[in-house]
Amino acid sequence: MERILLGHGSGGKLMYQLIREYFVPKFGMKALNDSAVLAGLNKGKMAFTTDSYVVSPIFFPGGNIGELAVYGTVNDLSMVGARPLYLTTGLILEEGFPLADLKRILISMSAAAEKAGVKIVAGDTKVVNKGKADGIFINTSGVGVIASGVDISPLKVKPSDKVILSGPVGNHGISIIAERNGLTFNPPVVSDTAPLSGLVGKMLRKTKKIHAMRDPTRGGLATTLKEIALDSGYCIMLEEEAIPVPPGVRGACELLGLDPLYVANEGILIAIVSDEAADTVLRVMKADPVGREARIVGEVQKTPSGMVLLKTAIGGTRIVEMLSGDQLPRIC
Repeated sequence: MERILLGHGSGGKLMYQLIREYFVPKFGMKALNDSAVLAGLNKGKMAFTTDSYVVSPIFFPGGNIGELAVYGTVNDLSMVGARPLYLTTGLILEEGFPLADLKRILISMSAAAEKAGVKIVAGDTKVVNKGKADGIFINTSGVGVIASGVDISPLKVKPSDKVILSGPVGNHGISIIAERNGLTFNPPVVSDTAPLSGLVGKMLRKTKKIHAMRDPTRGGLATTLKEIALDSGYCIMLEEEAIPVPPGVRGACELLGLDPLYVANEGILIAIVSDEAADTVLRVMKADPVGREARIVGEVQKTPSGMVLLKTAIGGTRIVEMLSGDQLPRIC
């Protein structure tokens, strides 16, 4: 009998197959998106999303599970071009969880919501027996509105589009694994957890020629781009030397035998935009603190269909696939 594996929650190939083979057909879904775009509401469009957070440890360099839950949901709404408005939150607490830690988490959630410009308007709390949870699990759901003329989907991607990355990769995943295992790196690696709604709003006010956006969380940059390539039916060609990898992340990956392209992120985005709008979008991103290290890292090509290729620093070409196993479990 086939059973669920940890890899089914890694954000990689196993998770992609699980969703495609089980959830999509059973729920009648038409596309794989972190947020649903709902039309026909007061002649406009809105977005709805939900996510659950089971990160371990719950406190890590640069953040904690509370603000991660708020920012993660805000960012999922932003990736379909929505302006996030309201969140709900559900907490599953394990018997014996310290009230001081709960208070600290709730304070950070409140501060994160204020920073992201959203309100937490409803919630639910459950307590389970000791040993039946890992301290605390958090679910957040969110709604937002989509402005007229905004239509963001992998199906809008076309050849000659440019791939823009808003910042360096790998900080979140490495900060989690370091904290979990008592490792220290020089320079220190701190999570990039941040709200992307402000940056996305500035981008969309400047141009509507943004065809697709994703935040490369579980599975990292590589897996996220592979999903877009499969959904669009086109090829994404990346330039290895253009992808920013912080020294601390690079050193940690070399030590641990990891590939930074597959390490999780929580405060960066991928924007695939029309060729003529790429320079404009890049300027807008660089002018914002969240996107100050933004770079064009690749281009969409017609063929080979559904593939991601990486031009390496030594002049070769590498095929980039989805994360096949569970490189960094439980990072969000």
